[in-house]
Amino acid sequence: MRVLQSLQHYDEILFLWLLQRRCHRWLVAASRWVSRTGDGYWYALLGAGLGWFDGDRGAAFLGAGLVAFLIERPTYFLLKNGFRRGRPQTRLAGFRSYVVPADEFSFPSGHTSAAFVTAVLLSWFYPALSLPVFLWAAAVGLSRVLLGVHYPADVLAGAVMGTLCAWAGLIWSGG
Repeated sequence: MRVLQSLQHYDEILFLWLLQRRCHRWLVAASRWVSRTGDGYWYALLGAGLGWFDGDRGAAFLGAGLVAFLIERPTYFLLKNGFRRGRPQTRLAGFRSYVVPADEFSFPSGHTSAAFVTAVLLSWFYPALSLPVFLWAAAVGLSRVLLGVHYPADVLAGAVMGTLCAWAGLIWSGG
């Protein structure tokens, strides 16, 4: 238990250090925009679009994505409700986030997890997109910290979880 308290302490220190750097309005605005690109309906549109317009490769991407998200979403909900880690706004006195999160718990970051599922799958089926999609996925995670709704460890856990779920989706779908 002492180890978890120590991790929480250092996570809060890193969080507060990062937030000191968000003093510019353009950074908050950019973070809002990047965070919105990680909203769930975009993934459904992307999968449906590639599945419809890109033949066998698009269909394989869609199949792997469906399997990956069928693993990722329940895992995300189990971890989120199992750990029940309060968001920064509820744990840090006097702190207010820039956005209102959809739920009350922060660990792991669902936006980051879903972004990394998508980045892994896109880089597998469309290798030329690897660098931009992983930069985008990392930016989604960073935006969640800069908006004040996640600690850095939440984002790191989301990235690991999303990557593992994507690989499981690739393996189980035969992608």
